[in-house]
Amino acid sequence: MEYHIPVLLHESVEGLNINPDGTYLDMTFGGGGHSREIIKHLSVKGRLFAFDHDEEAFANAIDDSRFTLIRSNFRFFRNFLKYHKIEQVDGILADLGVSSKHFDSPERGFSFRFEGPLDMRMNRDASLSAIEVVNNYDEKLLTSVLSLYGELPNARKISKTIISQRESKKIVTVEGLAEVVSPLSPPHLRNKMLAKVFQAIRIEVNSEMEALKQMLIQTEKTLQSGGRLVVLSYHSLEDRLVKNFIRAGNFKGNKETDFYGNVVGPFNPINRRVMVPTDKEIEENPRARSAKLRIAEKR
Repeated sequence: MEYHIPVLLHESVEGLNINPDGTYLDMTFGGGGHSREIIKHLSVKGRLFAFDHDEEAFANAIDDSRFTLIRSNFRFFRNFLKYHKIEQVDGILADLGVSSKHFDSPERGFSFRFEGPLDMRMNRDASLSAIEVVNNYDEKLLTSVLSLYGELPNARKISKTIISQRESKKIVTVEGLAEVVSPLSPPHLRNKMLAKVFQAIRIEVNSEMEALKQMLIQTEKTLQSGGRLVVLSYHSLEDRLVKNFIRAGNFKGNKETDFYGNVVGPFNPINRRVMVPTDKEIEENPRARSAKLRIAEKR
């Protein structure tokens, strides 16, 4: 089985504007598709550090002296660079998508298409799983998760229904959660609603938004002048954070200007309009349909 088909592979690697002797970071190694493409552009002096907190990714590690794979969430990447005596790098690439292997592995609990345990942990050593979120969060917190991360207009109704069900029987499986919330949507919208519910819980379990913020903040100090930041996002919450950070240097999108009215920020956007996959790529890889690529250069 293909671990993960990289989305916008050539566009994202080209966006790095690779210096063959430079040092690069692949923040989300996964199946290694982006890393393998980056290494093709490096000389014997070039270096590539990749990060992934899922132990399964290490089965795809690249046997190359220029490559180092680090088991960690990318929110901690600067700590590991310091250990390797790296102060600044020439480019950073982050593909924020969940791998196809995760979605297609019933035992990981990421998709409502399969029967399996409620898990959704990227790092299976982590203590918080979807079971804890679904069965232990109170109504206010669960509603907040579903509303903020799933953008569900009926978040409160969904959380009330989950809490009512779990009082009589703990919800521990994917199919159990799907059965509880499915009646809250008309049949033709059911899959869309379930996708949002599962997305919201997954984001909470893995602290995805906070990790993304922490990673982006650190890129400002890590990239040298002229270095490139390349980010692939897959839903509006991620893309909004990335867009605002690139354009304004903060997550609210509040632009600061100098005396002459020029925007003051750490990055210059390379693609003013977000890049998306072609119809051909979406046809070959349907999971690419929501991808958005943003590229920026450090000032």
